[in-house]
Amino acid sequence: MIASFRSSLLVIVTCVLGAFSFGAVAAEKADESNPLASIPLRAIGPAITSGRISDFAFYPGRNQEFLVATAAGGLWKTDNAGITWTPLFDNEASYSIGVVELDPNDLKTIWVGSGENNAQRSVSYGDGVYKSVDGGASWSNMGLKDSGHISQIWINPKDSDEVLVAAQGPLWSDGGDRGLYKTLDGGKTWNRILEIDKHTGINEFVVDPRNPELIVASSYQRRRHVWTLINGGPGSGIHKTTDGGKTWTRISAGLPKDHMGRIGLAAAPSEPDMIYAIIEANDEEKGLYRSTDFGNNWSKRSSYMTTSPQYYNELVVDPHNPERLYSLNTFTNKSEDGGVNFAPISTQWRHVDDHALWIDPENTRHLYIGGDGGVYETWDRGDTWRHVRNLSIAQFYRIQPDNESPFYNVCGGTQDNNSLCGPSRTTVIHGITNSDWNMVLGGDGYEPQIDPNDPNIIYPQAQYGFLARYDRRTQERVYITPKPASGEKQYKWNWNTPLLISPHSPTRWY
Repeated sequence: MIASFRSSLLVIVTCVLGAFSFGAVAAEKADESNPLASIPLRAIGPAITSGRISDFAFYPGRNQEFLVATAAGGLWKTDNAGITWTPLFDNEASYSIGVVELDPNDLKTIWVGSGENNAQRSVSYGDGVYKSVDGGASWSNMGLKDSGHISQIWINPKDSDEVLVAAQGPLWSDGGDRGLYKTLDGGKTWNRILEIDKHTGINEFVVDPRNPELIVASSYQRRRHVWTLINGGPGSGIHKTTDGGKTWTRISAGLPKDHMGRIGLAAAPSEPDMIYAIIEANDEEKGLYRSTDFGNNWSKRSSYMTTSPQYYNELVVDPHNPERLYSLNTFTNKSEDGGVNFAPISTQWRHVDDHALWIDPENTRHLYIGGDGGVYETWDRGDTWRHVRNLSIAQFYRIQPDNESPFYNVCGGTQDNNSLCGPSRTTVIHGITNSDWNMVLGGDGYEPQIDPNDPNIIYPQAQYGFLARYDRRTQERVYITPKPASGEKQYKWNWNTPLLISPHSPTRWY
């Protein structure tokens, strides 16, 4: 399937083999008396759907060579435009990445901000900022370990020791390392140059390419609880410094007056004074804003807003055309008139929910987009797409083996990539391929259960209590979610719902 990896499905394969809670490192150190110590882990997929992408970093002038950061599967590198992949982050403490950046002065130096920068239910947190000086062969944790979720890193193109890091802070608690941080010694020490309060971190920032002392940053107040997400408040806003962060001014000219939520910022590379902002606010004030004086004054261009700002609200401006910008969204939209009007780019044969976009500076019709379904490439500015179908990074909530023989199957529920079933082994010389995996139910999958006496009968799930019975022989689905009796109130379901078949009676479920 792919050249070499063992990261994202490590837990899955371990469970399939019957182990409980040890991975590759633990297996290597296991006591010789452990009956599983000598059994090597092997990847069984799937790559048919891939998984959530958080960021790209392309090597200048070598578009076939780039890095892909994932929400829950580490960091990957390809030297041949996705034909093969190499994992670079398997041995680090965090498997979730929010951002990856290459040092423009030394391409062997890579910075990674751990913890994906979303506020979803199924978000994964990180443990700070990492740095590699040997192209990803080894890493050092450079601190900010309580940042939770890193959303942006900037490296001074004239001084590699000067780095800015935007930290959203922990999602499920207040405090921590949240704010805009600067280092002048390559990450040995950090100074928080913009701090709002214990509930508010920094989402994104723009540095003037002509003068790195000029910075515009967006602050983001948010807090998730089991029962709700507080997404916005008085802490959210836009701030500007003209002295490298020593002093800041909160900008108000032309911006919403009410409390704001997540604010995405993007500069126009061909017009350094032009900055776009997509601002979550009330129905009247939310929308797409633009500044033409590097953040001092703003004007509203439209009321366009993404479907879920806590999951999106990221803008990318065309390198050569300041009027063309992309808004990453459930269905990514493009504007050709500076944000006045937006139209969706094609999603034909492509997964929805986009989180990362790279525009080829030499040919702006050539794009890579990354989202919940993996990596896609287009050569016609988004009309048609090629899916990279060998990056196996699906996020599995749960897996369950059946009792089929001679080779048992494994079914699992994934984050936004359906409920999938595939074989544990095959007699085909090519091994397990994408075509061996089957979708048994759409949506987010959770805890599929399989009839212990009949492996053809599967009970997959989707969000909010959605439950079905699936017959592999006929591909028939019967929806069997419990319903309240007449006169009773509707049941309330959480994002995922526990499901169990009694080991004593396969017709008894909980």
